Amino acid sequence: MLNDWLYVGVFFVIAMLLPGVAIAIAGLLSPKKPDPAKSSTYECGIETVGPSWVQFKAQYYIFTLIFLVFDVETVLLFPWAVAYNQLPFFAILEGIVFVLILLGGLVYAWRKRALEWI
Repeated sequence: MLNDWLYVGVFFVIAMLLPGVAIAIAGLLSPKKPDPAKSSTYECGIETVGPSWVQFKAQYYIFTLIFLVFDVETVLLFPWAVAYNQLPFFAILEGIVFVLILLGGLVYAWRKRALEWI
């Protein structure tokens, strides 16, 4: 039993060290020649006019988050649907509760008019 956890521990240490070492090597080997042209704002080869910080409508982000939630729902329900014949009754109830919670979120977003594209 302890031997199995040793493999998990070694894998975890390697998983933490590998990206850290790569970032450290890139930081040591990268050229460090600051230049005003490199620090300036670049947008499609054209100099920016006015402030470079522009407000975007939050509705776009909300629409994207709602899409992401239902996309993840599809990914989570697919294995459940494939194994439907072998699932016990309690697992089917869990799936129904999961779908009902997501339907409640959909109704909430619909009432808040988050799904209307303006």
